[in-house]
Amino acid sequence: MADQAKIGKDWSADELDAIVADYFAMLALEQEGRNFVKAHRAAALMEQIGRTHRSVEFKHMNVSAVLSELGLPTIRGYKPKFNFQNAIFDAIDRYLSANPAIARSEFIEAPGVMDGAALFEEPPPELRLANSNRPPDLERLVRKFDPSERDFRNRALGKAGEALVVDFERARLAAIDREDLARKVRWVAQEDGDGAGYDIHSFDPSGRDRLIEVKTTRGPRTTPFFLTRNERSLADERPDAFRLFRVYEFSAGNRLFKLRPPLEDRVRLEAETYRASFG
Repeated sequence: MADQAKIGKDWSADELDAIVADYFAMLALEQEGRNFVKAHRAAALMEQIGRTHRSVEFKHMNVSAVLSELGLPTIRGYKPKFNFQNAIFDAIDRYLSANPAIARSEFIEAPGVMDGAALFEEPPPELRLANSNRPPDLERLVRKFDPSERDFRNRALGKAGEALVVDFERARLAAIDREDLARKVRWVAQEDGDGAGYDIHSFDPSGRDRLIEVKTTRGPRTTPFFLTRNERSLADERPDAFRLFRVYEFSAGNRLFKLRPPLEDRVRLEAETYRASFG
């Protein structure tokens, strides 16, 4: 039963730690394909911390909102709500710091995840104005658990996303009776190594080159990503052929959108690193 004295009052650190831990426990069950009843877990939390069902559900949606900003998977059905109590950021920071494997969003291959026919294409997100209203504590959290840096360093995730797109391209060409082109699709990054400025050499239906760079995340479609100078240069030099495939919700939804040059029409490009030299 809810504690009436707590209605309208801010959550304590212990209460927030409990809601965050419960959220990640449910997320792990969902990712493992195991069944659970949200209402039963909410009832247990209500009994534990004395909050109303509405308050518990809303706080779960707050966690979804923060994780979406961090480019991490979220629980289906808990739509992100961005009306935060600032203390939620510290609670999520505590949990991720204590569980670094979750913060790294390590890729674990799930059954059927490499089936390119199950890659669902959707339109790209709209380019929005810079988010100047993001709370400072959330900005700090995003810097600490930088989704762009995390996905860039996750070689297993990147390789799995590329493999998925290779299968997707071959299946796409075969489906339009261009099996001759499907057989020519090359996984350049795997066969020749990085450095070409793209990962996969494919073709359009008429046989023209498609030089595909794949960017993969387990987070939502608005998760930011790194673009190397080599990739940017190739996009500028070969706008007719270069395509950026953004694979998102990897191993959960396996969704995809495509970007074509000029990339700055669809994404905001910001300088992130500097080359240091002595001459």
